[in-house]
Amino acid sequence: MAKILVVDDESDLELLIKQKFRKKIREKVYDFLFAQNGFDALKKLAEEPDIDVVLSDINMPEMDGLTLLTKLPVANPILKAVMVSAYSDMDNIRTAMNRGAFDFVCKPVNFDDLDITIEKTLLHVIELKKTLQAIKENNILRMYVDENVLNFMTRKEFEASLLSNETIDATVLFIDICGFTAISEHVPANTVVGLVNKLFDLMVQEIIAQNGHIDKFMGDAVMAVFRGEYHLDRAIDAALSVKDKLHAGEAVIYGGKSFKPEVSIGINSGEMISGNIGSESLKRLDYTVIGDAVNLAQRLQSVAHANQIIVTDEVYEKAKESFTFKKIGEVNLKNKAKPVQIYEVVS
Repeated sequence: MAKILVVDDESDLELLIKQKFRKKIREKVYDFLFAQNGFDALKKLAEEPDIDVVLSDINMPEMDGLTLLTKLPVANPILKAVMVSAYSDMDNIRTAMNRGAFDFVCKPVNFDDLDITIEKTLLHVIELKKTLQAIKENNILRMYVDENVLNFMTRKEFEASLLSNETIDATVLFIDICGFTAISEHVPANTVVGLVNKLFDLMVQEIIAQNGHIDKFMGDAVMAVFRGEYHLDRAIDAALSVKDKLHAGEAVIYGGKSFKPEVSIGINSGEMISGNIGSESLKRLDYTVIGDAVNLAQRLQSVAHANQIIVTDEVYEKAKESFTFKKIGEVNLKNKAKPVQIYEVVS
């Protein structure tokens, strides 16, 4: 049902509208509300934020229709105004249009013409609402869906490319918030979520600054992927920035418990498969990277201590001219037949 606000100080217009539109009012196609002037109209708009169309006279006491037009975008940026006035000279029409009026109907009112004008105006408002809804949904979608998937969705070959993949050379970064499980046992759930989101936001800023993209959030851990030129160097720079920012941060105190946010980080670089992984029948796919290089990065993070960034000897050889490392030694990692030589990125 469309809500229409009629703004006019002539009481007989209210009676005429109720008579002429009684069928549509009875069938709940239109719901008319009435105001005596601009001030009264703004009060009605505050009380009824879902009003779609305003039919307004020009000459009214306290606040005229042309002044009301300047207030409508603030009161409700979606609704549209149609001026209904005996002042049909071109100056008034031009002023009304310049102040945002959607259309102009002259008195004495031809109610058939007014009905057509209302329908046309409502169609425009509906399209605006659809556009805004699409923008909102798109923004929400971007919170949950990888940018690469959104890019696919704009292409005609989206359906055909859903299960396509490619082999790439990239760097994967795993970051885990250390000791977070312990504090979650003593802090309310809303506080925990707020804290972890705040820490994630800090990490994301540093990752994006180095042109990396967030692959996924996993509990209190983040997986990021770096592609393109100098992807390894950019990943290490991002990791160092995240580590330093969290290490310099203040401790969180709640209910007598203190928690100092620190991170353990694993980095690995090499060949991996990039594509949409998941269940086609379930209609759930995740645009991600998989492969031994990715698994190894996660294993490296699992052996890293708080405030440590751990890499393999292969990564060390690739990046030793750009960064300072400290040799840790050999460790046994899951699904690795032989011990792996690891290094800590110092600076």
